[in-house]
Amino acid sequence: MAAITAAPRKPAPPGILTHRAVRKLAILALAAAILAPIAATQWSGATWPSALTVDVSEPLGKASDWIIDNRDTHPLFLYFFGHVSNIVVIAVRAVYLALLAVGWAGVTAIGALVAWRVAGVKLAAGTAAAFLACGLLGMWVPTMQTLALMVVAVLASVAVGALLGLAAGLSDRMDRVLRPVLDTMQVLPAFAYLLPVVLVFGIGVPAAVLATVVYAAPPMARLTSLGLRGADKEVLEAVESLGTTARQRLLTARIPLARKELLLGVNQTIMMALSMAVIASVIGAGGLGDRVYQALASVDVGAALAAGIPIVLLAVVLDRVTGAAGERLGEAGKSPVTWLYALVVAAAVALAGRLAGFLDWPDGWELNIAEPVNRAVDWMTAHLYSGVPVVGGTADWAAHFTSWVLNPLRDGLQWLPWWSVLLIVAALAWLIGTWRTALTAVLAMAAIGVLGVWKPSLDTLSQVLAAVAVTLVIGFATGVAAARSDRVERLLRPVLDVFQTMPQFVYLIPVVALFGVGRAPAVAAAVVYALPAVVRITAQGLRQVDPAAMESARSLGATGGQQLRQVQLPLARPALLLAVNQGVVLVLAVVIIGGLVGGGALGYQVVFGLAQGDLATGLVAGAAIVCLGLMLDRVTQPTERRTTKKGA
Repeated sequence: MAAITAAPRKPAPPGILTHRAVRKLAILALAAAILAPIAATQWSGATWPSALTVDVSEPLGKASDWIIDNRDTHPLFLYFFGHVSNIVVIAVRAVYLALLAVGWAGVTAIGALVAWRVAGVKLAAGTAAAFLACGLLGMWVPTMQTLALMVVAVLASVAVGALLGLAAGLSDRMDRVLRPVLDTMQVLPAFAYLLPVVLVFGIGVPAAVLATVVYAAPPMARLTSLGLRGADKEVLEAVESLGTTARQRLLTARIPLARKELLLGVNQTIMMALSMAVIASVIGAGGLGDRVYQALASVDVGAALAAGIPIVLLAVVLDRVTGAAGERLGEAGKSPVTWLYALVVAAAVALAGRLAGFLDWPDGWELNIAEPVNRAVDWMTAHLYSGVPVVGGTADWAAHFTSWVLNPLRDGLQWLPWWSVLLIVAALAWLIGTWRTALTAVLAMAAIGVLGVWKPSLDTLSQVLAAVAVTLVIGFATGVAAARSDRVERLLRPVLDVFQTMPQFVYLIPVVALFGVGRAPAVAAAVVYALPAVVRITAQGLRQVDPAAMESARSLGATGGQQLRQVQLPLARPALLLAVNQGVVLVLAVVIIGGLVGGGALGYQVVFGLAQGDLATGLVAGAAIVCLGLMLDRVTQPTERRTTKKGA
């Protein structure tokens, strides 16, 4: 009997519903068709319905009143917070007096010798030049005040972050519990938690140090957890086979294997702490931040720059030294005897400076840069603010950007029905992630409405979206140029360092001078702050593309543009998405600063709450910014599951 062969099955035509994204959109469309009429009937109108809001001002007001009434008598304040405050004050004062006792020559020598021991002669010379520049600018004493505050704040942040990271790295349950806590600590605007810290500790150094710890500890915690969890499992199994206890495995294997992550955590903690120097000055931190803040109040760009440059120098030096230490871990370094020689030389220089009377920086060695800087700013304002032929002045640009971009974007978001905004958020988050991602984003957005700040949150969202769009256009173009040219990358590096470490208050003054007061200068300040991270991540992602893929494209005769479009950009997609995510987070972080220059919305409410002692207004607006950050994070960062299943 002849074999019966089945006829080959014709392939089914590709249906549109077989595409995963289309299926998700179809499900959302079905849910919207059912729920939207109900929502429109029960709660009509575009804005969030008042029936679905919760008033938290009364309980927060009662909590604030209780703290004020019991701050001087309750045992919690007398025997716990009081002791914490005293310890912080004593520690900062001890470090500050030690720095003054060593003198400017001794501090410079110690800094240079430590940099030489860790990273070599070039960085040692740069460190010495940085400290000398602080003195030349007339900022030696404020620099020592800031350095003393930062030493204590960084040590406390490293200790707290390491303990939290240790708990998260050794326990999955603690990792799940701590993750939202760390997210909140890092995204919550500093101005929002300055008020409760001031209520408990009052104006002064303790409040400034503790506010800095809240902001700077999360990077240490995250990187400690990452290092412990990423330890080589084969090494851990080998150590465990020797019969070691869990404590011995931690001390002899896990922590040594995580040294690079731990040092990177220290590096990031230092940078975050220095970025708080100006904000902490609002509650009595003193030092360089106070000088910058006073200059902002008097619109003195030169004085602000003179105080801001030392902050940048400290940040760059500490970043380079700790970064070099991380890169050289495990390499054959200088012997401990070299350390001893370095300490002896530093002590000798400090003693010689003390005997010669070189404790205080000589007044005759100071340079006044405030006047020429102010003259330059006045010239820019006079010639660029308005009346520039053809292109118009910066005031015209700001006005056009506000009327053509910011106003339509804000009005469009506020015109949309509240339920449609939730639907759009769900669609974006689900398309880029999973249903859990979409649920988290929708709940975060709904929490904003429940808190009763729906309209100002959409106003803030419009500013963030506009700033992110400008940042990504400039950042991607600059990052591509830096990735394709070593010379461009070398030229950009110091500029990006300055932009990333310069306190926002410093460049906020010239931005206001050029663009006036309003939402446009707030967007400009956010772009300047977020741009360095986007450029760096983009350039690094493009440079790390597989060389074999690039060589294959060149062998096929692809032009430079074709290599970029068809090879580099697709392969660097994860880095580009990370650049988008970081751009969003950093832009959102400057929303509060924008509230000081007419940005309005949530930023203004947070600043108003701090200025008026209104705990409810400040915390509610701060919580809304956290929710906005959480929502934007979910709609801009693909989840791990989505990434791994991309080809499924």
